[in-house]
Amino acid sequence: MGRAFEFRKARKMKRWSAMSKAFTRIGKDIVMAVKEGGPDPDSNSRLRAVIQNAKSVNMPKDNVERAIKRASDKSQGDYKEVIFEGYAPHGIAILVETATDNNTRTVANVRSYFNKCDGSLGTSGSVVFMFDHTCNFRITGEGLDAEEIELEFIDFGAEEVFSDDDGILIYAAFESFGAIQAELENRGIEILSSGFERIPQVTKSLSQEAASDVEKLLEKLDDDDDVQHVYHTMQEVVE
Repeated sequence: MGRAFEFRKARKMKRWSAMSKAFTRIGKDIVMAVKEGGPDPDSNSRLRAVIQNAKSVNMPKDNVERAIKRASDKSQGDYKEVIFEGYAPHGIAILVETATDNNTRTVANVRSYFNKCDGSLGTSGSVVFMFDHTCNFRITGEGLDAEEIELEFIDFGAEEVFSDDDGILIYAAFESFGAIQAELENRGIEILSSGFERIPQVTKSLSQEAASDVEKLLEKLDDDDDVQHVYHTMQEVVE
């Protein structure tokens, strides 16, 4: 198994565990998708992907429909995607993806978290190069073989394919998202969820005490409503 498998296994069941937080994040994704490509999922591939993700976390259909309707209202504000980069204690690189309608507020909050936890907020480009930007798809495993899927989707950009209890996962470079999504849909293969992740190229092992220092910062970032995802280079224990 490759880095994507180990990354996924280590992060499984961590963060995004609170249902209300997941709904909030998906709600923002819906707004951004509708603003970008319109409210019709048939013609908006990004919105289709977000709706799939909403289903994967059991977000009620009524919630999804209300979010699309609100996003279609011209009075609805838009969210801007902003990335923050910096270091936690003990030299751990941190990359924070946010979706905000008030950048001044978000910058102030993120900076305060780093300062309070003895970290340092860096400049654009200071740590992003340490992470591979990837896309992923979870598809139904029923009647499908992971090895066959890997061979068949190499030409569309698939780099790593593996199966778990919830289906088959396909990992590829960020740029391959559209091609893989289109081919899965063309073949009638059910996409259970999809998204993007940043996988650290190298991770650093810390003592339990040092790791606790980093976790304090990660928790503060995760609890912020403007924060969508947090990635880091600290080695996580694979259970």
